Amino acid sequence: MADDDKTKSTEKVESAQERKEEKAQEYDASQIQVLEGLEAVRKRPGMYIGATSAQGLHHLVWEIIDNGIDEALAGFADKIDVTVEKDNSITVFDNGRGIPVGIQAKTGKPALETVFTILHAGGKFGGGGYKVSGGLHGVGASVVNALSEELDVRVMHNGKIYYMDFTRGKVKTAMKVIGECGPHAHGTIVHFLPDADIFQETTTFDIKTLRTRIRELAFLNKGLRITLKDLRPEKPTEDDFLYEGGIRHYVDYLNEGKELLFPEPIYVEGVENGITVEVAMQYTEGYQSKLLTFTNNIHTYEGGTHEEGFKRALTRVVNDYAHKTGLLKDNEDNLSGDDVREGLTVVVSVKHPDPQFEGQTKTKLGNSDARTAVNDVFGEHFNKFLMENPDIGRKVIDKGLLASKARVAAKRAREVTRKKSGLEINNLPGKLADNTSKDPAISELFIVEGDSAGGSAKQGRSRLTQAILPIRGKILNVEKATLDRVLANEEIRSLFTALGTGFGEDFDVTKANYHKLIIMTDADVDGAHIRTLLLTLFYRYMRPMIDAGYVYIAQPPLYQIRQGKMIRYIDSDEELKETLGQLPPSPKPAIQRYKGLGEMDASQLWETTMNPDNRRLLRVSAKDADAASGDFDMLMGDRVEPRRKFIEDNAVFVENLDV
Repeated sequence: MADDDKTKSTEKVESAQERKEEKAQEYDASQIQVLEGLEAVRKRPGMYIGATSAQGLHHLVWEIIDNGIDEALAGFADKIDVTVEKDNSITVFDNGRGIPVGIQAKTGKPALETVFTILHAGGKFGGGGYKVSGGLHGVGASVVNALSEELDVRVMHNGKIYYMDFTRGKVKTAMKVIGECGPHAHGTIVHFLPDADIFQETTTFDIKTLRTRIRELAFLNKGLRITLKDLRPEKPTEDDFLYEGGIRHYVDYLNEGKELLFPEPIYVEGVENGITVEVAMQYTEGYQSKLLTFTNNIHTYEGGTHEEGFKRALTRVVNDYAHKTGLLKDNEDNLSGDDVREGLTVVVSVKHPDPQFEGQTKTKLGNSDARTAVNDVFGEHFNKFLMENPDIGRKVIDKGLLASKARVAAKRAREVTRKKSGLEINNLPGKLADNTSKDPAISELFIVEGDSAGGSAKQGRSRLTQAILPIRGKILNVEKATLDRVLANEEIRSLFTALGTGFGEDFDVTKANYHKLIIMTDADVDGAHIRTLLLTLFYRYMRPMIDAGYVYIAQPPLYQIRQGKMIRYIDSDEELKETLGQLPPSPKPAIQRYKGLGEMDASQLWETTMNPDNRRLLRVSAKDADAASGDFDMLMGDRVEPRRKFIEDNAVFVENLDV
């Protein structure tokens, strides 16, 4: 190296070292920020409510409702009113004891002010205020206050009405008495307006989201009345939820429209070591199971120890009963957990004084004593129920035996399918045209309706990232099929093999060959039906793909408009009418209506539906899937009457039906 080069190199090293030392000197005590009061919440809201999206917005409502629920769990409230005001603010009333208004010793301020301005201040620590609480962190009221443009609270207590209001978490009006109330009146009214500076995506509450969660809370807290009013002028509504039967009514709701093995849900309730256990369950004639678990009203999506306790007890009790009654011979294998849960709908709800959560989303219960409590309480009561109801017991065993036979057949089909390699599937006519990249993160699998559209998609695609799998006609309706029939279906088997994930017990989403699974069907009734069949398959047998955010729906256009050199793609009749009204009179525009993807050539399909720069994809979320579960049952299940009623009720909303 020349001397000049050495000098320059040395200067560069010294310069870099100097900059490093300067930066090190800059990072001193003055750089450490101390965020006072609720500033930390406004600085990092996602740490406290998960996100500032619509999900986080609605989380504010859940936090305030939880305070009323805690009063109900403690036996001091039986009514909560939730109102969406005309300006899209929220008012929540509960007839509990009312937030304390006396001076809090440590802060020297009214307890009411402390609860709304200091994190981790509340009656949910140490067991003094609440033995069981759904609002676990004591941050609810203060976080909602911090993230609201305005919040005011009224407390009815000892014949007086106390009032305070706040702006973005800071006290605006100190606590004062604003009136009197009856000596027996009590409760709290919280009114808040979310801060648009925080919730920039949306500050509009979705009534369906509110209704779903509030109904769920009413199911989980028998005897608690929760009302929901929407006073916004677009579509005022009012709902009243009260379920004296609690989670028994929840199972009735989940099984609405299904063929039932027996008419009434089995209900078990008991207490062990301070843990309250409730289980409601009912078998259907179908093949799909639905197991919902809750801890202190929190939906534990990932399950946990209470779920393990239930499964363990169910499998043990059913097999013991089958052997005792001779329905299962001594030399016959026990029924598996999957066998005894086929067609079962169950809700498990525990109230735990000190729940410990784990898992990626903190929605998995980890307390070992919850496993023992559910196992003992449910096992004892369910065993007694079967002995006292031999007709139902026989139906349960018979259903398990049929499931066992189907499981054995499915195992054989699985072994056959495992032998099929990716090369073999490529050799099937009209099947998978794989992409060249082996990186799943950039790989996309288009499931395309029909060979014609499949051919255009293969020609127009980006071969590096996009794979094409055409399917012929309508695949098997898995809602009406046992697993062995599902695995015997060629189209479904091809899809599983292409994905590389395995299926059933062997499903492993980390082995997915593609991180985008895109359903691309025609924009007509048949296309919608095929799309629904595929979504049913994904939900029932490939749910981890949905949870991972890998499932999408393509949005092909309905029309193409050409005027001179201008080409525009249109999605609906309304948009077509609006667009035509904005075009100059000449030259006369040429309009092409796409009745199917097969009518587009390769370049058009690429430009409108497959090009990542132009296309529009709808991601299918786990939330969408859970909300649609009942719709899958109703639309794709065995019973005709609920489906006919749905069609009759909704036919009025269908326009320009292609026949």
